[in-house]
Amino acid sequence: MRVLSVDLGTSNTVAVLAAHGRPPRVVEVDGSATMPSAVYATDDGGLIVGRDAERRARLDPSRYEPNPKRRVDEGTLLLGDQVITVTDALAAVLHRVAEETTRQLGGAQPDEVRLTHPAQWGTVRRNVLLSAARLAGFTGNLVLVPEPVAAAAHFASFPDRTWGGGQVLAVYDLGAGTFDCALVGTGPGGFVVLAEDGLGDLGGLDVDQALLEHVGRQVSRADPQRWQRLLRPDTTADRRAQRALREDVRAAKETLSRHPQTEVPMPEPFDDVLVTRAELEALVRPTMLRSVELLASVVRSNGLAPEQLAGIYLVGGSSRLPLVATLIAEQLRVVPTTLDQPETAVALGAHHVVRDAAATGTEDLRPAPQAGYREPDTVRTRPVVPPPQVPPAQVAPAPVPPPPVPTPAAPAQPRRNLLIGLGALAVVSVLLAVVAIVVRFSGSPAPSAAECSRPGPRDREGFTACLRDLAGTVPERANCAPGWQRVMPGLRELSGTVVSCSFGNPTEGTQVVYTQLESQEAAAERADLLLSFNGVRSHQVEADWTGNGLSGTYRAVTGVDFGTLVFTVDDRPLVGMVLRPDPNADLRPDDLADEFERAVQPGLG
Repeated sequence: MRVLSVDLGTSNTVAVLAAHGRPPRVVEVDGSATMPSAVYATDDGGLIVGRDAERRARLDPSRYEPNPKRRVDEGTLLLGDQVITVTDALAAVLHRVAEETTRQLGGAQPDEVRLTHPAQWGTVRRNVLLSAARLAGFTGNLVLVPEPVAAAAHFASFPDRTWGGGQVLAVYDLGAGTFDCALVGTGPGGFVVLAEDGLGDLGGLDVDQALLEHVGRQVSRADPQRWQRLLRPDTTADRRAQRALREDVRAAKETLSRHPQTEVPMPEPFDDVLVTRAELEALVRPTMLRSVELLASVVRSNGLAPEQLAGIYLVGGSSRLPLVATLIAEQLRVVPTTLDQPETAVALGAHHVVRDAAATGTEDLRPAPQAGYREPDTVRTRPVVPPPQVPPAQVAPAPVPPPPVPTPAAPAQPRRNLLIGLGALAVVSVLLAVVAIVVRFSGSPAPSAAECSRPGPRDREGFTACLRDLAGTVPERANCAPGWQRVMPGLRELSGTVVSCSFGNPTEGTQVVYTQLESQEAAAERADLLLSFNGVRSHQVEADWTGNGLSGTYRAVTGVDFGTLVFTVDDRPLVGMVLRPDPNADLRPDDLADEFERAVQPGLG
C-alpha cells in the first residue's frame, strides 16, 4: 500500500512516502526535504509554488504570497491583479507534492493521503484542506490526522521514548504562523488529544518581524525616508529590496540557532548589521514566555504536575530557538525533547498513527463526489476527550453524575417566531469561537450583579463565580475546560472570560460556551454577533427563561450545518451559546429551544 503523509505548514510543506514495503522517507521536492508553502500568480492566471515562487517574487512581489495557510480564514487572496481563492493556493502547493510523488512512484498515485492539521482547526478549515487535496489531484482515500497525534506517534516510534498507560505527552509546536500545545495520552486504539490550546498570533514569522525591527533601529537614522520605503514599498524596486531583506533576516534568525552571532546584509545605503543570539533572545523572550506559560497552564489546568509527563516534545521549525528549551526547563523543570528534524516530525509521525483506530482522531473520506454534490462540512477529526489519568492517590473519588436528561426548573416561556434572512456561510467557523454565561460556585452565595461586572477568580475548569452560577449542573454532566479548547480559536482576540463544555464528541455533540464580559452592552453586542453569522434557513425562536435566581432571554436559529441558541441575563454581562451539529439539515429552532430548556437552562437538577 502506498501511503503519503503531508504536513502543509505555514512556511514550509513536508511530505513523507511509504511504498513497496520500504520504511517511510521524506519526499524531496526540488532537492530539499522542505518545500516553501509559497505561491506566485503569473500573468495568465497560473500559480507557481515553492522555491520557484520565491524566485519569481523578486520580479514582482505583489503577485507573491509566502504563507497562504495563515490566511485560511480570508477566502481569497489578491496577488497582483489576480483574485485567487485560498483553496486554490493550497491546492497548488499540494499539487506540486502530488507531481513529485507520482514521479517517484513511476506514474502511480498514492492509495492513501494523510493530511495533518492543527488540533484546534474546526470543520470549515478542515474542509478547505480536504477540498484543496481533491483539487490537487489526489484520488485515493484522504485521512485527517491532528498534528499533536502525529507528533506523539513520532515520539513513540523511538524505542527508548515510549510511555506507559496513564502517562501523558506534552507537545509544544511552534511553527511559522502559530503556536499550538497539546496533551496527548494513550488509549486502547491509539493516541488521543486530552487537551489543547494555542496562540494564533505567535510563530516564527513574529520572531522575524522582531529581528527586522531591531535591525531597523540600528540603521534607520542614516536615511529614515529610505527605511520607510523599505517597510511600505510603493515601487517594484522597493518591494524587491524588502523581500530580499526579509529573506536575509530569516536566514540570520536560523543562523543564530546554531551560532552566537551573525551579520544581516542590508541594502544600500545602509551598513550591514551584526546581531547576536543574546540580542535576539532579549527581543523575543516575552513572546516566547507567553507560549511556555500557556503550555504550563494547560498542563496544570488538567490536574497534572510537570513530573507526571512522559516528556515535552518540541516540533515545528521555530522550536529550534535555544531560548525555547531554556524557558521550558526554567518554567516547568522538565528538559524538553527534540528528535530528528522538528520540521519533519509531524509528517513522519502521521505514518505511525494506527490506521483504523478511532482514538487517533482520523477518518477516511469517500472518493471525489459526483458533479453537483456538495461535500458536507461536518467531518469528524477528534475523539471523545477523556480527562488525563493521574495516580489514584492524588484523585478524589468522582461523584456520580446526575441523570443526563433532567427536568426543567421552570416552565418554558412562550416563544415568539421571527422571520430572518439568510446569513453568510463563509464565516461559519466564527460561530465555534466565543460564548458567555454566568455560574455559581457550589456552596457559595450567589454573586451580585455588581460582582459579575468584574472578572473575578477562576476555578480549575475556568469558571468564575458568575459563570458557575449560570452553568448550573452542566459542568457535572459535560467536559468543560477554560477558553476555546473545545471550539474554534478564530476569535481568540475577543474580550471576556470563556469556558467551553462538550456533551460527547466536540465535533458531533452539543457544545455550550459561557462568556463573562465587562458590561451588559458588550454582552448584547456579543449575542447579536454570534447570531448574525449563522446561515439561517427559515426563522428564529425567541423566549424568556428563568432559573438559579436569574432571568433573561434566549434566541434560537438553525442553519445549514448546525443550530445556534444564544441566551443573555437581564442584569449581568453574561452571554451563553449552545451549538448543536445538524448534519441531516432537519433541526428546527423549536428543537434547539427544547434542548436548552431540558438540559442547559440554569437551575436544572
